[in-house]
Amino acid sequence: MDLPRHAAYEAVAAVNRDDAYANLVLPVILREQGLIGRDAAFATELTYGTLRHLGTLDAILTSAAGRDVQRIDPPVRDALRLGAYQLLHTRVPAHAAVSSTVDLVRTVGPGATGFANAVLREVAGQDLDGWVSRLAPSPETDPIGHLALAHSHPQWIVRAFSEALGGDLGETTRLLIEDNVRPPVHLCARPGLADPVELADEAGGAPGAFSPYAVYLGGGSPGDLAAVADGRAHVQDEGSQLVATALAVAPVDGPDGRWLDLCAGPGGKSALLGAIAAQRGARLTAVEVAEHRARLVEKATQGLPVTVLHTDGRLVGSEAKLPEEHFDRVLVDAPCTGLGSLRRRPESRWRRQPSDLPALTRLQRELLAAGLRALRPGGVLAYVTCSPHTVETHVSVTEAARRSGTAVDFVDARPLLPAGMPGLGDGPTVQLWPHRHGTDAMFLALLRRT
Repeated sequence: MDLPRHAAYEAVAAVNRDDAYANLVLPVILREQGLIGRDAAFATELTYGTLRHLGTLDAILTSAAGRDVQRIDPPVRDALRLGAYQLLHTRVPAHAAVSSTVDLVRTVGPGATGFANAVLREVAGQDLDGWVSRLAPSPETDPIGHLALAHSHPQWIVRAFSEALGGDLGETTRLLIEDNVRPPVHLCARPGLADPVELADEAGGAPGAFSPYAVYLGGGSPGDLAAVADGRAHVQDEGSQLVATALAVAPVDGPDGRWLDLCAGPGGKSALLGAIAAQRGARLTAVEVAEHRARLVEKATQGLPVTVLHTDGRLVGSEAKLPEEHFDRVLVDAPCTGLGSLRRRPESRWRRQPSDLPALTRLQRELLAAGLRALRPGGVLAYVTCSPHTVETHVSVTEAARRSGTAVDFVDARPLLPAGMPGLGDGPTVQLWPHRHGTDAMFLALLRRT
């Protein structure tokens, strides 16, 4: 048995069959099968690459098979996806990709080896550009449809990205390309506990481009680093570090000792804010409604001046430990579609639907209204989403502020980010982008209660 390919098959099958998450199931599979080094790297590339390019692969397999890919037996379908990915996106020789995939089908769908062989040979008859030219809509008459198939994103997501980028299809294309590249792991050197330059040397990485706490990890498992194990650092995208730091450095009028993270799980931003708070004699209250995520926040913030509350952040004013007009700084890192982190969660682009938006935006506005109630006059609130969708960003924050009945002013967030950052727009809000900044597509709005 070809163990790397079989491991990738098991991971892809778990994602598609059980709604599992690749970043959770793949490490377990690799460990169980004893895969390390190049074999583990190959299995990881096959898994993540296949999941990222699923839409385009399925369109090609539908054409090559002469039937809708959804009508193919699921185990055979997942094996064919892995084979097509190797043929179209890797330097694996065509004969090796075909024969190894047929061998895999012989294990998971024994009666379909001849069918698999025929389909894969048809796929191998053209390169990726040839298939895209054959199957994608015309870029002149249907540019969104063309980009969606060419770069393997659902059309509604491509449209949302294009709208957020002002309709610039060239920049939208660059974003889609970047979305399909696996990003480096970013570490956060906790202020007061780790120096980023020293951490970079220790981890074999490099200091980040923008966040004063960021380290780009060159390779390996971050969980094996002593700094992560002993709580001096944690894994966190540089964009998340930047939006949390912007809240921490925004000027407030009056006292500055009571901070609030209203949607704290799994705890990365709470850990960074808690470390900064420790240097200033402040204390952070971290609220998380889900019990298992509250436990993650407790673990992430151990040893820091952080109090974790397992409750609903919308209960500000009716929960004794969440009084109104009490906190100097408030973070509302609202639940969202997660369209800004598709590089890191390859399966999520195929799971999210436009129908998810109404419930999410309602929750976002309710949480933001609660955050504004918790904020004292003169204090500052950061509204953050890991999504560039305008309904979740500008629409949610402006509507919530308008309906809250609380007098607020928008604070220009751009000066609160590191000098020299390109492409921050016209303000007062900021949208970070993978193709501009190398971060997840984090949105930040800062509001001061007047």
